[in-house]
Amino acid sequence: MSARPGITVVVPVFNEQSNVTPLVDAAARALAGMSWELILVDDGSDDGTATEAARIARGDRRVRVIRLARNFGQTAATQAGFDHARGNVVVTMDGDLQNDPADIPRLVAKLNEGYDLVAGWRERRHDTLLTRRVPSWLANRLIRWLTGVPIRDNGCSLRAYRSELLERVRLYSDQHRFIAAVAAALGAARVAEIPVRHHARRWGRSKYGLARAPRVLADLLTIHMIRSFRERPLALFGLGALAAAALGFAFATAAVISLTSFGVAKANAVVLPGAALLCWGLACYLVLLGLLAEVALREEREANPGVLPVAHQEGV
Repeated sequence: MSARPGITVVVPVFNEQSNVTPLVDAAARALAGMSWELILVDDGSDDGTATEAARIARGDRRVRVIRLARNFGQTAATQAGFDHARGNVVVTMDGDLQNDPADIPRLVAKLNEGYDLVAGWRERRHDTLLTRRVPSWLANRLIRWLTGVPIRDNGCSLRAYRSELLERVRLYSDQHRFIAAVAAALGAARVAEIPVRHHARRWGRSKYGLARAPRVLADLLTIHMIRSFRERPLALFGLGALAAAALGFAFATAAVISLTSFGVAKANAVVLPGAALLCWGLACYLVLLGLLAEVALREEREANPGVLPVAHQEGV
């Protein structure tokens, strides 16, 4: 494949042997007449997924297979696909056939209207109510509130991106759920969402559950901090410094009270003055860290002008 394809479809797969062939066939039908490639990222499967994917790739040069050494998780697999994508537009989707490849042309068409990112919204989900749909409903509202990105379905992997946007995105932990928020923080000026189809799983079993909730919350906090303080790190460290200084004044006040209310021997034994000095020292340290972060950010801007544009969101 010498010519650069117009569309790259990235599909992380883990123990999806029965779904790989139907997925590739459905994608080929949906993308007929377009220039495309499909990257299957095998995330350390221990069934026949890798073998089946390699067989398909040998018969169709538009299909490429990336095999990870072990199971790193969907985020790492997605990032691996981004690193090897060659298309001007990159589309992500799950490998369990719950996303419908027939929706890909609609996502690309919407992206071509001038958007940087188009997310799919599973209008009619075919998942269990208590373990999947209710937690997802709560999580989506919490994510919208903390990130400010107007995406109704952050759990839907069916999305289309401009390749130049993904060049600035580096994912880790479980952040594949928050690509829209990360992209918005890095300059995705126009984000849209369209309804897409969702099918019940036919083969294999789901890899998701409530056990992932703590990691999702930790990643959400990270994304919130990036969006809030990426352009002004001194504000973040300044807040910490104010809190440390206030705590230091509280310890100092308690030390003065102890000197006036307790006996001399007891007052001298109290560690409150030392705690106050430690808090004030921490406040000074945080301010210095904030200043260093501001200097580093300024150097990054000067070295890469235009990499950090001011982002805004348009209505979904």
